[in-house]
Amino acid sequence: MQWEIVIGLEVHTQLSTNSKIFSGASTAFGAEPNTQADAVSLALPGVLPVLNKGAVERAIKFGLATGSHIANRSVFARKNYFYPDLPKGYQISQFDLPVVGQGALTIQVEPLSGNAKPYEKTVRITRAHLEEDAGKSLHGDFHGMTGIDLNRAGTPLLEIVSEPDMCSAAEAVAYAKALHSLVRWIGISDGNMQEGSFRCDVNVSVRKPGQPLGTRREIKNLNSFKFMQQAIDYEVQWQIDTIENGGKVQQATILFNPDTGETRAMRSKEDAHDYRYFPDPDLLPLEISEEWIAQVRATMPELPQSKQARYVNELGLSAYDASILTASREMADFFEAALNSVGASLLAKDIREQARSYDEKSAKLCANWIIGEVSAQLNRDGLDMTQCPISAQQLGGMLQRISDGTISNSGAKEVFRTLWAEGGTADAIIEAKGLKQVSDSGAIEALVDEIIAGNAEKVAEYRSGKDKLFGFFVGLAMKASKGKANPAQLNEVLKKKLAG
Repeated sequence: MQWEIVIGLEVHTQLSTNSKIFSGASTAFGAEPNTQADAVSLALPGVLPVLNKGAVERAIKFGLATGSHIANRSVFARKNYFYPDLPKGYQISQFDLPVVGQGALTIQVEPLSGNAKPYEKTVRITRAHLEEDAGKSLHGDFHGMTGIDLNRAGTPLLEIVSEPDMCSAAEAVAYAKALHSLVRWIGISDGNMQEGSFRCDVNVSVRKPGQPLGTRREIKNLNSFKFMQQAIDYEVQWQIDTIENGGKVQQATILFNPDTGETRAMRSKEDAHDYRYFPDPDLLPLEISEEWIAQVRATMPELPQSKQARYVNELGLSAYDASILTASREMADFFEAALNSVGASLLAKDIREQARSYDEKSAKLCANWIIGEVSAQLNRDGLDMTQCPISAQQLGGMLQRISDGTISNSGAKEVFRTLWAEGGTADAIIEAKGLKQVSDSGAIEALVDEIIAGNAEKVAEYRSGKDKLFGFFVGLAMKASKGKANPAQLNEVLKKKLAG
């Protein structure tokens, strides 16, 4: 390649506390402007911040999930800048002593074009620090003026900063998606990008191979993975064209316009010294004991990579199936609940310490239906797993009837459609629609005898070596049984009878 792309991300994750990071005001989304701006949010004279313990515990959870260093002592600082939606004239953040230090996140990268195969990459995490959000400027119909909504002011954020380890839009998107899934998985954020709970700033630069890092430009507030890809691709090409045409890239903060697909400069980019960081005198240093970390660790769910490995090693699933099923905690929980309903036995309540004893055949059947029919129907209806009309127990009940031979795969699809549209139970639907398979060996033998007697010429051809005619007989038998003959038994009987 003539040019190398260098990308790092700063992700602002809104933490899932009910109150703000330094006051008791609500963080609920969608309230009327300025109705959740208390005295601390408004920076009225004499008010003092009080740190939200829940925000700290969520930061610790993230550190544990990414194998990061968790500081026993961290400090809050004042980041000084002037903006209309920042009442204090400074933002309380962390600078040289953040609560979470170096860690890493391993991602699966799907190349966006070409025939390249998916690959695994580890992205280093530099730090993750706690801070308060600013308010919001509203550029609506205010008679030429800007409105200020301070509801968001003071909302707790965890800013997650990566090393510049990514070298393509595909890697940046994969990292952002993995991070988004992780913070939702461990329950520290709802990750709602439309509501601003997960916002990405992307630092992009280009350089010739072997040269020092180029000048970076920061694309601010991307709240869509699709827009992230488009913004990076445009910005990379813009920087390359600028340099090749004799220009020079200036460090800047830029915005992406999804309507035009272009980036544009918003302001020159500030460095840390421009913010005049200094420790906040109103907040004592944060002390995090090993006992506190241990208490938080005890509340952690099984992490995606651990669950993936368990699905492969204990359930016999493929690595691909395991990765799909653990793409979200909701899907993994749905899979395990459905599998339990199929009849799997649970050896211990704590699945992180003891293995489950699952029938591998049932696990594969369950995985196939969730990855296939369930996911496809969710996509068609524009729903996510939390909105699935069929419960895990309903699906498990249907899969049990496939496993024990009560219904065929085609019958199961009809049961599934009915469950999706009308609800109920698999057993009731099978009974009402007459979908039960014919598994009586005597009835199947009589059916096969009749077909063989009525197709003597085809039987002779089959016996002369035309094995492909076997499908012809299967089709006749299934048609005669109105699709209710048990396929496995039917094939067995047919092979025996046709052999003469």
